[in-house]
Amino acid sequence: MHHLPNTLTLMRLALTVPIALLLLVERHAQALCLFAVAGFSDALDGFLARRFGWVSRLGSLLDPLADKLLLVTSYMCLTATQVLPAWLTLIVLLRDALIVSGAGLYRLLPGPLQFQPSGLGKLSTVMQIVLVLAVLLELSILPGVANVRWLLIYGVLLLALASAGHYAWVWVGKFNEQRRSA
Repeated sequence: MHHLPNTLTLMRLALTVPIALLLLVERHAQALCLFAVAGFSDALDGFLARRFGWVSRLGSLLDPLADKLLLVTSYMCLTATQVLPAWLTLIVLLRDALIVSGAGLYRLLPGPLQFQPSGLGKLSTVMQIVLVLAVLLELSILPGVANVRWLLIYGVLLLALASAGHYAWVWVGKFNEQRRSA
C-alpha cells in the first residue's frame, strides 16, 4: 500500500497525453473530466503520503514533475488552440525555467540545496490551475465563466512575475550567503 501515492502520480503523468490530445481537438468537457481526475489524484496521493508516511525519494521527484508537466502541457495546448495568449504561456514557462535553472546552478556551484517552494510560488501554481479549470469550465459547461477569464489571466501573470522575482531574490541571497561563508 505504501506505493499507492507513487502509482497515483504515475497515473497523473499518464493522463497528460490524453488531456493534451483532447485540448488540441477542442473536446473541452472530456479534458475537464480528465483534468479533474488528475487533480483529485494529486490531492489523494499527497494526503496518503502525509497521513501514512508513505513518502519516497521517487515520489518527491515525480509528484512536482507530474504537476508541472500537466500544467505546462495544458498551457501550451490552450495557447496552440488560441484559448490562452502566447505571452502568458511564455511568462509561465520562463518562470519555471528560472526556478529550475536557479536550483540547478546552485547545486552545480555551491552544492546540495534543500529547496522548498515559497508561499508565493505555491499561490502562483494554484492560480495557474484555477485558470485552466475556469477555461475548461467556460468552454464546456459554464460559458458565463468567460466573464472572469481575463481577470484570471492577469492574476496568473502578476503572480508568475512576482514569484519569479522572489525566487531570483532568494537564489541571489543564497549565492551571496554561500560566498560570504566560503
